[in-house]
Amino acid sequence: MIALERLESGIDGLDAITHGGFVAGAAYLIQGRPGSGKTILANQVAFHHTAQGGKVIFASLLSEPHDRLFQYLSTLSFFDAAQIGAGMLYVSAFDTLESDGLDEVLKLLRREILRHKATLLVLDGLMNVRSRSDTPLNTKKFIAELQVHASFAGCTTLMLTSAEIDHGSPELTMVDGVFSLQEERGGMRSYRRLGVHKYRGSGFAAGEHDYEITGDGIAVYPRIEALLSQPTAPMALGERLVSTGVAGLDAALGGGVLERSATLVIGPSGAGKTTLGLNFMTGASPQERSAFFGLVESPEQLLRKSDQLDLGLRAAAEHGWLGFHWQPTTQFLPDQVALAVIDQVREKRLSRIVIDTLAALTRPCARQRRQLEFTSALVNEVRALVNEVRALGATMVATWELSHFPGADPTAPPAELCSLFDNIVLLDFTEGAGPSEPTLRIIKRRNGAYERHIHSAQIGRGGYSTTPTGTPTPQDR
Repeated sequence: MIALERLESGIDGLDAITHGGFVAGAAYLIQGRPGSGKTILANQVAFHHTAQGGKVIFASLLSEPHDRLFQYLSTLSFFDAAQIGAGMLYVSAFDTLESDGLDEVLKLLRREILRHKATLLVLDGLMNVRSRSDTPLNTKKFIAELQVHASFAGCTTLMLTSAEIDHGSPELTMVDGVFSLQEERGGMRSYRRLGVHKYRGSGFAAGEHDYEITGDGIAVYPRIEALLSQPTAPMALGERLVSTGVAGLDAALGGGVLERSATLVIGPSGAGKTTLGLNFMTGASPQERSAFFGLVESPEQLLRKSDQLDLGLRAAAEHGWLGFHWQPTTQFLPDQVALAVIDQVREKRLSRIVIDTLAALTRPCARQRRQLEFTSALVNEVRALVNEVRALGATMVATWELSHFPGADPTAPPAELCSLFDNIVLLDFTEGAGPSEPTLRIIKRRNGAYERHIHSAQIGRGGYSTTPTGTPTPQDR
């Protein structure tokens, strides 16, 4: 099988979606409404290409002057004024189009491609080609002739349009790939989505993917279930038992949880889920680097709680064995967070991680009807990561909050989601006329025996602790 030469976009998420970048010499259509980021994306690709030694022509069929474009681009980190007139050549074809028509625009582009020895051509304002074409056949002819010349010269072409293009249009049938940049409303928020609808010569991650416009340009976050439909390495549990940091729970599990297993801790607010997660972090060491990914409490709040419970996590954090990462649940993109978690596991070679809470992280996915797929990809990849030396997969503890308020919406994790985890632990409270006391019960352990009794729990010095009560679980009654 022949591997086609690629032109990397320099946008990691986009190159991941296209399995390596644009096919060199091919032609692509990027469509989206004004303000969607088409021009930013194309310039970001162009400046990256010049930084790699390529030659770029940015030809505009719009009336907007280049000085104004440079003014806005200069606010973005990828902009390099030194490349303008050197690796980057900006050409205005608007006047030629208005006065002389499409044939002269083609001649202009051909001349500039040859003169500049361009390896990338960006044509902004393709909708003006349609407006100047008498028939769809003329539009098709323009695109075909431009493609032939650019491809013969070894030049990749990106054509930008803000027009709504239907499926039978010549633009879609002629080009090698089609991208769309869209904006959707969700309540008071708006979400930017990038879609790949056609991609000749390569597989790609189909469907829609989140993107945002930042001070660094376009950032693309592939849906992790599309990017990681299969883990990057075979999944296998370790042989070693890993302590949960709670002696009573370790004893009930026969010594701890298996290395590279995933444990889901569920329970109502106040039952001790976060504290149990902090106990798990007490295993952080130079040999077992660890990280706590929180969506509720900030790193300083968690460290203060650790100090109050005498868990000693601050020292581990100061030594660099333990990291705290916080993503407030105000506005965030779940795939961005998940990819950051995976990157941290890979780069820091993490052995232990906590996600507090998984319910908050996957809530946007539930609205998109992809909660199970998202969680499966995240859990599987975190456990399967390897490098050339050894397995890197982390042992994971994730929390999920249940609601105990009358009339509240059901908040239990879906049964299919629970099946992704090797161990499930329920933290709860005793019921009855007396004082309500915290309890712990093991619901599931996939690989080994476990105690089925309900355990009395305490939160105090040393964090979360348990003692067996001998009370049978409903399964034992």
